[in-house]
Amino acid sequence: MSEPTNDATLAISLPRAMWKVLEPCHAMIYFAAEARAAYSEAGLKGYWMGYFASRSAAMGPVGPEVVAATFYNFHPRMVARAIPDAWRFSSPDQILAARYGSADAALRRLLGDAVVGSAIEEAAQLAYVAASACDVAGRPLFAAHSAHPWPEAAHMRLWHAATLLREYRGDGHVAALLAGGIDGCEAHVTLVGTGTVSREAIQPHRGWSDEEWEAAEARLRARGWLDDAGMLTPAGRDARAWVETRTDALASRPWEALGADGSARLRELAFTLSDAVVRAGGVPIPNPMGLPWP
Repeated sequence: MSEPTNDATLAISLPRAMWKVLEPCHAMIYFAAEARAAYSEAGLKGYWMGYFASRSAAMGPVGPEVVAATFYNFHPRMVARAIPDAWRFSSPDQILAARYGSADAALRRLLGDAVVGSAIEEAAQLAYVAASACDVAGRPLFAAHSAHPWPEAAHMRLWHAATLLREYRGDGHVAALLAGGIDGCEAHVTLVGTGTVSREAIQPHRGWSDEEWEAAEARLRARGWLDDAGMLTPAGRDARAWVETRTDALASRPWEALGADGSARLRELAFTLSDAVVRAGGVPIPNPMGLPWP
């Protein structure tokens, strides 16, 4: 592992800053009433089936093993309650159509007048340039979503770009976790160990049992990463910082391609749009998905 990066350095990392500022523009799809209604109309049953099927549909009717592998931190048992049943109730094409249609409707509601105009056109173009610079190698979720045609409306081009950029980063985060020797449950335990989020806010939404969670804690204590109170030790903080630093490094390509000025301009534009989404209730803060803002 390389030398750890402290929290102050992580806070000013450009890839991290761009992820945080764009995430609400994408992530509102996980909370929008329009999406829940559209997935139900497409034949899906329940919130989590809609989540797993809509996010994985770009890969085609894959099995639960593939979804668990690419999503990484959900228990495979939780995934298997939704996949492959989702493909029997509906189809990937139907689900993708429902996802894009509901994203369109939700963004029009959340952004109001800002859904059209020069600001969102410029933001969409800058995000398009950034997303188009990403390579598919080693990025299965990004690759699958990148095969979807670019929408015409500016707000949907921005949403599609934000989707691609967050899946590109997410694929890299999985690679960093694997390289750091941190499994899916341990990733959550180390996050709780930072003191920024509680176990109760995460565990029920990821499918890990108490026994599995406590076994992960025991493994981390054996490495010297977790203390008896469940908080990260200095060694644990270093290990987590290494993963976050590697994640940022692996997510740097789109922002290098866009350049400092372009990235700064997109950050400025996206902040206004994402803030509107959050203020309109599009992404509740805090939330069970662990999404950040600002």
